[in-house]
Amino acid sequence: MRIIINGKDYETEKGDTILKVARRNNIYIPTLCHSDALPGLATCRFCIVEVIDGGESKVAASCISPANPGNREIEVITDSDKIKRMRKVIAMLLQARCPDNQEVEKFAKAFGVEKRKVNRFKLEKGEDCALCGLCVKACKAVGVGVLSLVNKGVYKKLDISDGPTQKCIGCGACANVCPTNAIKIIDKDGQREIWENKFQMVKCDYCGQYFITKEHIKYAYDKLEIEQPEKFYCNNCKRKIVAKSMNAIYEKV
Repeated sequence: MRIIINGKDYETEKGDTILKVARRNNIYIPTLCHSDALPGLATCRFCIVEVIDGGESKVAASCISPANPGNREIEVITDSDKIKRMRKVIAMLLQARCPDNQEVEKFAKAFGVEKRKVNRFKLEKGEDCALCGLCVKACKAVGVGVLSLVNKGVYKKLDISDGPTQKCIGCGACANVCPTNAIKIIDKDGQREIWENKFQMVKCDYCGQYFITKEHIKYAYDKLEIEQPEKFYCNNCKRKIVAKSMNAIYEKV
């Protein structure tokens, strides 16, 4: 199958979203709440595009919209005047929520919104959290699921609920995917602090650097139902050890 994006034909694969095809072909579509490692959320709406399907035009979130809905060929316009106006309004709303966040300011500036000027929405002392939900998805993907978005509308907020059966393991997956750096994670003196919790960290037995929490290790090996090894290695050192082993094999050949 194929799809027409900005007047040009592109090949599609089964399961492709519009955003995936666009990125594969170096076509820029802005995103804030999207991660290639997680399912599309369509929360931030920055990735909206104009879709012409069967002669009808509609606005759709490209991160969740199929490239060939019902096996039909569609046409997509990524930067029409209509889409540009809508993205600017979205940027203004986001800036109104997070007026002091540097990452949000970059988005606002890219869409022609000046800080604290010509913004029709009330600017208050803002937050860093854009309520995009990426951290929630990441936490669930890890299998912990202590994060959630609760309430609706202006009362919507991010909630961390350490219940009796599941608790934060300090893995940092949520902080790693946060697009506005709203989730603070501090590693210092063998201790990690996140979500007002403190975790003891474990050193890599190869390089000596702290790299993972004890709770994360226990959770991972309990889930795999295998015993913990005597030594632990960070990802960089694992690669070095494997490379060293391979080189030793090649030298013997």
